[in-house]
Amino acid sequence: MAAELDPPRTKAEWRSELRARRSAASAQTREDEARALNAAIAALPMLRPGVSVGCYVPFGPEPGSLDMLDVLLNAGARVLLPIVPEERGPLDWAVYDGPESLATGPLPGLLEPAGACLGPEAIKDAGIVLTPAVGVAEDAVRLGRGAGYYDRSLPMTAPGTDLIAIIRDDELVEHLPAEPHDVRMTAALTPGRGLIPLPR
Repeated sequence: MAAELDPPRTKAEWRSELRARRSAASAQTREDEARALNAAIAALPMLRPGVSVGCYVPFGPEPGSLDMLDVLLNAGARVLLPIVPEERGPLDWAVYDGPESLATGPLPGLLEPAGACLGPEAIKDAGIVLTPAVGVAEDAVRLGRGAGYYDRSLPMTAPGTDLIAIIRDDELVEHLPAEPHDVRMTAALTPGRGLIPLPR
């Protein structure tokens, strides 16, 4: 008699597992990974002076640090950061001009740009979007935190935009559950492996 297969894990189960791994990482490991990600971002072949880059401020145990924003600025990029809307919908965006341009957001510990809001459509100007993710599958499926903000924003990017999810090395997994609205990533960026192109 054939052995019964375990049922596939749900998105919620994957989030719980992957977030637990993140939370278990030591402060030193996070610092080392953040430095490695800075170097990987600086080495992105599509990063060039004048390009607009959608990025984010790492929140909680998310990989990366504020320094990665300055890596982008030092490369001559125009950096756009998300602003969480009051009602569930696509993210708004504003320009990042340095640490002094950040203010406390709606969630404790969350920093957002304090400059003029450019509207959700501003993400169309980005040639690169560095997105937060809890995990990414080898077939380019991104698993977010579950709030749906990026699910509503990523479809607004222009064709040909580099959509790069920043994750830890063990968060690139073989398979994740996908839904029709999920926007596939073009690559993952990890501390140990750098830029990993993905099929789309």
